[in-house]
Amino acid sequence: MMLSGSVSALWRRQRMSTCLSRSFRSTTAILIDTTDDSSKNQYKYWNREESKKLEFSKLLELSPERKVKEARIISLSAIDDEANKALHEGVLPSGATLLGIGTSLRDFDALRGQEPNVLFCSPSCPKARLQLPLLLAAFPSIEWVHCRSAGLDFVVSEELSEVIMDQAIMTNAKGQFSSTLAEYTMMACSFFAKDLPRLMQQKKDKNWGKYDVEELRGKTLGVVGYGDIGRACAKLAHVYGMRIIALRRNPHISKNDPFVDVVYHSDKRSLNKLMSESDYIVCSAPSTVESRGLVNASAFQAVKKNAVFINLGRGPVVDESALIEALKSGKLRGAALDVFEDEPLPQTNELWELDNVLISPHNMDQTATFMHEATEFFVNENLPRFICGEDLLNPVNPKLGY
Repeated sequence: MMLSGSVSALWRRQRMSTCLSRSFRSTTAILIDTTDDSSKNQYKYWNREESKKLEFSKLLELSPERKVKEARIISLSAIDDEANKALHEGVLPSGATLLGIGTSLRDFDALRGQEPNVLFCSPSCPKARLQLPLLLAAFPSIEWVHCRSAGLDFVVSEELSEVIMDQAIMTNAKGQFSSTLAEYTMMACSFFAKDLPRLMQQKKDKNWGKYDVEELRGKTLGVVGYGDIGRACAKLAHVYGMRIIALRRNPHISKNDPFVDVVYHSDKRSLNKLMSESDYIVCSAPSTVESRGLVNASAFQAVKKNAVFINLGRGPVVDESALIEALKSGKLRGAALDVFEDEPLPQTNELWELDNVLISPHNMDQTATFMHEATEFFVNENLPRFICGEDLLNPVNPKLGY
């Protein structure tokens, strides 16, 4: 989707006027660290198991003078979204005000004189991809956009990329959903290693037949997309005694990572190498222009015999037809799939008929509180940082899609 002439012109005029009349604090800008110090890179991203909690919330509470700016928030969300209760109904940090809630630009028309500078975006807004660029054009005062999900595919567009890169920084809820997906990954590995379908059938048949099982210790887990989710999978697999190899855009970031043995660059040749070396492959890559169809027929042709493929990232990253062929031909022993090209998975899809496929309805991160926790991260962790003029956690690049 290209930036329409009227929106583009409006945004450029307003942006020029705003840039002349105010300046951004240098502490708000986020620069992605490209050095080899992985500890510095890790600090910029939130992880609910490892990150220091409520650091700036407590600081604001004890030292209100640390406040350097107000946070005037608009929430691009359904007003009845229960997961946003901490923002819509809760007590916000000192210096933060929720100006309005809505799902379209017209819902915020009355706020034009109040200069909102923070935009919270929730998947409960049905047309967020269309509305977000319009809001940014209408409110050039917005400095920061936060997405409540880890995936950006519900908002990313060419239009957003053109508007946001020069106007605001963008963050997401990365780090909130990783642990339960890592648990699912190890369950999926064990499902095939211990042959759970056989166990279930033998119980049904009252059959005491013994059989050999596979040990995960010493096996190789390949991780396609070594971000927060991929690293959480590696962390658990490491405890099981598995060898970890990974694929990521910037391998140097994982130089000193204790949970990974080898990191390859994310090119086709490296992907095929990872596929040929791995007993279990977990795909946790985001859906971007570059990653769509990444795991294709060539990758499955290179796969190690009897390997198991696990997809918990995004369905379009995998060529589903090539995956089905690999499962039917015996190239793959099996697959555990939580995401698909089309969701809900059509009843006519051949995957339903394959005995060597474990299917879940894109819910393996869906705990009872997962979206509530994502909103609480915004309110309790990043919002106080913004008010204190500190670097925000979880910066993302809408052009890259993560």
